[in-house]
Amino acid sequence: MKLLSVIILLILPGFTMAQQLPYYEIPDYPETYTATSVVARMVDGLGFRYYWATEGLREEDLNFRPSPEARTTDETLNHILGLVEVIANSVNEVPSTGGNTGVNMSFDEKRALTLQKISEISAILKNSEPGKLEDFNIVFERSTGTTEYPFWNQVNGPIADALWHVGQVVTFRRTSGNPISSNVSFLSGKVRD
Repeated sequence: MKLLSVIILLILPGFTMAQQLPYYEIPDYPETYTATSVVARMVDGLGFRYYWATEGLREEDLNFRPSPEARTTDETLNHILGLVEVIANSVNEVPSTGGNTGVNMSFDEKRALTLQKISEISAILKNSEPGKLEDFNIVFERSTGTTEYPFWNQVNGPIADALWHVGQVVTFRRTSGNPISSNVSFLSGKVRD
């Protein structure tokens, strides 16, 4: 991942890392409403919010913890990546096996991977037939056995949970003295000049 970023930066002078990552602005919405296009738009909303919640985080923001019992911002980002991986596994029709997602990654690597996975999830959904959601079950494969949930649980589970935790990151960074840019319009999905 690092080598690819370096190569791109060398090939495209003046091209910043922010321009390489998806969700600086939210993509255009689909022309029609279908089950898959609506879920893809929810996922795009997650990507846009995650992009701006994590843009410009400092080390002190990543280490911020509102109370001794709470996760740090960095631990919260690990959890968000884990939720995104569950969603990605679901739309790729492979089981989730768990693990310590993001623990051994730098912040930049974790952020880029999370945004890329969100973008891939959206693309799969946008290119899927509406009835395909029935095939995108959540499957957890553990040493104790396999548990399966229908896609409905994806909406109220990992997708909603990831959005919830992105909101926590926004609150944490505001509390640590680094609020997000006031130029971001979450309603339009654009950045004001």
